[in-house]
Amino acid sequence: MKERTTLHPTAQAVVLPAGAILLSLGLFGVFVALAGADPFAVYYQMYRGSFGTWFSVENTLSRAAPLTLTALCVALPARLGLIVIGGEGALVLGGLAAVAAARATAGPPWLVLFAMLLASFAVGGAWIAAVGTLRARRGVNETISSLLLTYIAIALFNHLVEGVMRDPASLNKPSTYAIGETNALGVFPGTDVHLGLGFGIVACLLAFVLMQRTTFGFAARMAGGNVKAALLAGLEVRRLVVVTCFLAGGAAGVAGMVEVAAVHGSANASLIAGYGYAGILVAFIARHHPLAILPVAVLVGGIGASGGLLQRSFGLPDATVNVLSGILFVVILASDALTGRLPGLAGPRSARAPVPVPEGAEEAA
Repeated sequence: MKERTTLHPTAQAVVLPAGAILLSLGLFGVFVALAGADPFAVYYQMYRGSFGTWFSVENTLSRAAPLTLTALCVALPARLGLIVIGGEGALVLGGLAAVAAARATAGPPWLVLFAMLLASFAVGGAWIAAVGTLRARRGVNETISSLLLTYIAIALFNHLVEGVMRDPASLNKPSTYAIGETNALGVFPGTDVHLGLGFGIVACLLAFVLMQRTTFGFAARMAGGNVKAALLAGLEVRRLVVVTCFLAGGAAGVAGMVEVAAVHGSANASLIAGYGYAGILVAFIARHHPLAILPVAVLVGGIGASGGLLQRSFGLPDATVNVLSGILFVVILASDALTGRLPGLAGPRSARAPVPVPEGAEEAA
C-alpha cells in the first residue's frame, strides 16, 4: 500500500495562514452584510484605509512597529512550547520605565534614548521572566500567569501615572512628565513613519538569527519538541525557559518605549491600546516565525488603521475591525488541526507542532 504523503511543511506554513485569512474575510463579509453594509464596498474601504494612499501606508507602518515587538513576546516562548500572552503588561511597564529613564538621564539625546531602551528592555524582560520562573520552578501555567500579570501591570501603571509620576499640568488626562521633544524618536527620511519600525525590523532579524542559527536556538527548539529528550541530552531547560521569556518580555518592553518616544511623548492611558493582545494574533498567523512576523504585522496594522474609515463611510463602529481580528484568531487556531494533514505530492507526513512542556517535567533536570 502506498504511503500517504502530506504537503511539505514549508508549503503548509504558507497555505494554512493564507487559507485562514481568506476564510476569515468571507466570514467577516457575512457579518458586515448582516449589519446592512455591502461587503465588497467594506473590503475596498479597508484597502483604502490601509494601503490605498501614501498617508494610509504610513499610518499602517507606524501601527505595525509595536506589533512586530509584541508578537516576538509570543513567538519566542512558543519555540519552547510555551503560550505567553502577557505582552500588554510588559509594554505598558516598558513605556513607564522609558519615561523614568528619560527623566533621570542627563546628556545628549542619543544617550537618553539608549537609557530608555535599556530600561524598557530590562523592565519588560523582568516582568515576563517572572512568568518563565513560575513555569520552570513551580509548574504554574504560563498562559494564566502571564494574563494575570498583565492585569497587575496595568493596575500598577495606572497607579503610578495617576500618582507619584503624574504631571500636575495634565488635568483632563493623567500623564507622566513628557520626555522632551529632543529625546523623541525621529522619522525615516521623506516619510512620517517613525523609527520605531526600525527597532521592530532589527529585533525580528536578531530573533531569527538567535533561534535558527545559534546553539541556544537549537536547544530551545529541542526542548520545545521533546522536553524529556532535552533533559536526557543535558540541557538546562529551566534556564532556557527563563532566558527566553526575558528576551520575549524585553521586546514587548521596547514596544512601550517606541510608543512613548515616537507617538505619545509621555506615558498615559493611550499606551494601553491593545498592541500586546494584537501581537498574539500576529505571532499565531506568522506561525511564530520571526521573519514572517514582519509582513503579518503590516497586515494586522493595516486592519487596525482602516477602522476609522469604516466608521465614516458606513456608520459602522470603529471597533468593527476588531471583529475581523477575532475571527482571524479563531480560524487560525482552528487551522492548527490541519497541520500535517494537508495532502501533498511527495514527502513524508510532517511532524505536529511542538507540544507544551509537561507539568513538572523539568523537575528531572
